Amino acid sequence: MTGEILFVFGLLLVTILLFVSGFWRLDVVAIMVILTLMLSGLLSPGDALAGFGDPVVLLIAGLFVVGEGLFRTGMSYRIGNWLMGVAGTSENRLLILLMLVVAGLSAFMSSTGAVAIFIPVALNLAAKADVSPSRLLMPMAFASLIGGMLTLIGTPPNLVVSTQLTREGLDSFGFFDFTPIGILVLAVAIGYILVVGRRSLPGETGVDGAIHDRLSLRDLAEAYDLIGQLHRLRIWAGSPLEGKTVPQAKLRTRYGVTVLGLERLRRRTRTVTPVEIQTEFQAGDIIYVAGTTPQVDKLAKAEGVEQLGVELGQVQIAAQEVGLVEVLLAPRSALIGKTLSAARFRERYGLTVLGILRDGQPLQGNLVETVLGFGDSILMGGGWTQIELLQGEQKDFFVLNLPKEMDEVAPERARAGWALAIVVGMIFLMAFKMTPSVTAVLLAALAMVLTGCVSMKDAYASINWESLVLIAGMLPMATVLEKTGGVELIADGLADSLGDMGPLALMAGLFVITSVFSQVISNTATTVLLAPIAVSAALEVGVSPHPYLMTVALAASTAFATPMASPVNTLVMGPGEYKFNDFVKVGVPLQLLAMVVTLLSVPLLFPLR
Repeated sequence: MTGEILFVFGLLLVTILLFVSGFWRLDVVAIMVILTLMLSGLLSPGDALAGFGDPVVLLIAGLFVVGEGLFRTGMSYRIGNWLMGVAGTSENRLLILLMLVVAGLSAFMSSTGAVAIFIPVALNLAAKADVSPSRLLMPMAFASLIGGMLTLIGTPPNLVVSTQLTREGLDSFGFFDFTPIGILVLAVAIGYILVVGRRSLPGETGVDGAIHDRLSLRDLAEAYDLIGQLHRLRIWAGSPLEGKTVPQAKLRTRYGVTVLGLERLRRRTRTVTPVEIQTEFQAGDIIYVAGTTPQVDKLAKAEGVEQLGVELGQVQIAAQEVGLVEVLLAPRSALIGKTLSAARFRERYGLTVLGILRDGQPLQGNLVETVLGFGDSILMGGGWTQIELLQGEQKDFFVLNLPKEMDEVAPERARAGWALAIVVGMIFLMAFKMTPSVTAVLLAALAMVLTGCVSMKDAYASINWESLVLIAGMLPMATVLEKTGGVELIADGLADSLGDMGPLALMAGLFVITSVFSQVISNTATTVLLAPIAVSAALEVGVSPHPYLMTVALAASTAFATPMASPVNTLVMGPGEYKFNDFVKVGVPLQLLAMVVTLLSVPLLFPLR
């Protein structure tokens, strides 16, 4: 063993200890690694800094932008609503469904791409289910890695070992030869996360921080005694409301019913929009109104409209366009002593007053003619754009509560079709290997910007730079390990020491060394290095190379133990606010379980002799 190899091993040990201690940020430690390799002369400045131009780093950066496009156009919101419709708000069901969906997607495309698509979805689900994002993101990342075990094209190491068999003149692995073992590992992983693993996940059930403390739309409605007062009404041809604007209809004055939104068929799609002063009702329109059941019954009978049911999905769609806001009258507000009608509130702010809270109690009666007083809280409804503008208002009132659903409103939702087409195109290019993955992702990121799904400012802001610096700083470590012969030294030593202990012991050793190397260098590079060693070891002990190569491929997909072991771990580290030790605590036991499943199942499906 040379002095260079000893130095590299020592540097790797110190780096891991610094990561585990949490004394410095992970990206700071990564920069220290780069500087050490340059100052020691083991790598030239060009080689030490090459990680910043590595395709993996650019791939991750591009995926952050693609994920932001999904969020800003509302696609993540829609996928999240579908998943929640299936799984409900149960953390267990959400975990199972997320892991199954992401693993299935990763079986046919890049696991990194699958995770990038589902990060905003998982964040959306966490907010809706009142669950900390850290409870969902790491299991989802691990499921994407296990998804690589499901098919021949699931991950590059599978193709590497299959090609190695062809070079040796043996039958290569089939497309679904990996599937039975991959399904077993996935099932064990889901069970482990549900029973044991999630106890080590950071974050309590319930979202921490400001979003959790903020009220929801339902909370605001309850405070103003408005629960059960949302109704949908269809305007038929010949109705007295047809052709009238909201002021002309005088629904609030005559019936005490407030119009909130309008659902109208546009280009074969029903869309919900806020109702403006000049909006004219048309036959076939569906209006969202707030009022008591007797009030709405009276309106429906007199105006020739049909009462429709209000389902959760319809409310969620409407909430993308129409929301609520609570304001508090300022001490010197010009509104004090005036009624809402006299203050021409709707004309000035484009919002409708739904309730007034005085001394903690909601006022009843005709709110339009109620004289406002100091200390009154007012609940208003209308378009989110108008609600956002209120945040700059401080003369007459202060914004008291913006509901947490406002964070889910997609500012570029009109471009959702573009975002979907871009992601489908990216998946197509990656799944059929038409271009390198990094090319497909960069094309998708550029398309998101050019189509207006994401602005350049938001694109830069969406990138988690700490994650990029971390992985760029650790890539030179892989380079120097291979350059000094450290990886080959360990691999050869393993084969020599375990070869006399029996086929299963050598298989276990191959799994361990592949899994360990995959934490610090590319799993593809690890497989390329160990595949010929596995074949040589198999022939030396007189067994078939197939189970040994299958073991190497499966172990290469168990990069669970560190945040830089795989791009998917790096992607979720920032949004999940994970520390290095979080991956160790949850990932290492899962690696051991995957090894047990592998050692038990591989010899049954691929006999040693």
